[in-house]
Amino acid sequence: MTPLQRKKKIIDELHKEGRVEILELVEMLGVSAMTIRRDLDELEKHKKLIRTHGGATLAQTIMTEVSYNQKLSEARSQKIEIAEKAVSLVKEGMKVFLDSGTTNLEIARQLKSRQPLTIVTNDIIIAAELMDSEHELVLLGGIVQKNVGAVFGVTADEMLHNIHLDIAFIGAHAVHEKLGIMSTTFEKASLKKRVIDASELVYLAVDSSKFEKKAFAKIAEVDSITGIITDHLLPEDIKELYKEYSIFIEGVSS
Repeated sequence: MTPLQRKKKIIDELHKEGRVEILELVEMLGVSAMTIRRDLDELEKHKKLIRTHGGATLAQTIMTEVSYNQKLSEARSQKIEIAEKAVSLVKEGMKVFLDSGTTNLEIARQLKSRQPLTIVTNDIIIAAELMDSEHELVLLGGIVQKNVGAVFGVTADEMLHNIHLDIAFIGAHAVHEKLGIMSTTFEKASLKKRVIDASELVYLAVDSSKFEKKAFAKIAEVDSITGIITDHLLPEDIKELYKEYSIFIEGVSS
């Protein structure tokens, strides 16, 4: 088999499975692991795939923003799973930040009946969910993103610069081994960076579909946060890879 034929086989397998492992390719193609690694490196240079720990995934398009209603219907059970784990980390009297997004909306719903907390958010829908609760609620000021409800901008950044938070749950559009935690815009990434700086504990709350994806603006390195909370559907190899960078907290399937 020529190198060209071998690389075509690798790409065909990627399109079929979505990801490939070096050891599986060694067995399939009958060549050494070193040869496979060279093939994967060359294919990555030509933007055909993205190298991962022990293998590769298909080159992904950059993740973009979708409407709130669309997000609500995506990975619903996984978000409940993540929220259950997240709320178990919240202690009475804490000052809590809930980032914009539907995963944090589920966290807000599960926190609603808890002992009074101070909850800060940049999401008008989360604020509406909590406005009749016993919690002290702080809504950041600024520009409201249409069709999403996230608040961002100079005013929100300034408020975060002047407060201290015990624990924060932030979202992301993508998490990548090499590129870090990512969002769709510089403005959102800037706000999340402020949250990280203002918080004692910071947990990334994202479902398993966000891993090894890319988005436009970098928020932070994976090792700059306290831990990652995700669902039980994350593949074992990805889980092992990210354990090198951060404490991993998995939800438990119901």
